[in-house]
Amino acid sequence: MSRQQKELNRERIVAAAGQGFRARGIDGVGIDELMKTAGMTHGGFYNHFASKDELALEVLNQGFTASLGHVDALIDAHPRSSRAALNAIVDSYTSTYHRDHPEDGCASAALAADAGRHGIAAQQEYRRGLQGYIAAITDLLLASAKQTDTKLDSRRAREQAIAMFSQMVGAQVLARAVAEADPELSDEVLNANTKDIKRRVG
Repeated sequence: MSRQQKELNRERIVAAAGQGFRARGIDGVGIDELMKTAGMTHGGFYNHFASKDELALEVLNQGFTASLGHVDALIDAHPRSSRAALNAIVDSYTSTYHRDHPEDGCASAALAADAGRHGIAAQQEYRRGLQGYIAAITDLLLASAKQTDTKLDSRRAREQAIAMFSQMVGAQVLARAVAEADPELSDEVLNANTKDIKRRVG
C-alpha cells in the first residue's frame, strides 16, 4: 500500500468515526461498524490506530479544528462589526440545523460528556477546543466594546465569553435531549437561549 493510500484510508476512518461519535457517542459506535462505514475491514483499523481511544483523540482534535475554522470564517464575513460576527456565531451554533445534524456539528456539544468520561487525554483535547472558542468570543466582545465605546476589561470579557459559550452548548444539549419527544419544546429551548445571548451581547 502506498503512503498516499494509507493516508487516505486513515482520513476515511477518522471521517467515519467523527460522524459516528458525534451522533451516538464514542461508546455508541464499535470498531467493526465504523470500519464498515469507512469501507474497510476490522483488521485494517490497527494499521492506523493503536486503540479506539487514540482514534477518539484524533476525532476531537479534527472536530474542534474544523469548528474553530468555521468560527474564523464567520468572523471574516463580518469585518466591520464584531457584534454582527458574534450574532452570526450564536445563530449558527444554536440553529435547528446544528441540533438536527450532530454528526456534522461541533464536538463541544456532541462530545462534552464523552470527553469527561474518557480520561485526561480526551479532556486535554476538549480543553484545546474550549479555550479556542472562549478566546475567539472574548476577542469579539472586546472589539465590540471598542467599536461601541463601551467600557469592558479583559477579565470581564473572558467571564462573559465563558458564560455565553456554556449557554450555547447547554442549549444544544437540552434541545437534542427532547428533539423527538417534544419538538416544540426543543425549538423553544434554542430560541429562548438565542434571544437571551444576543440581547446580552447588545
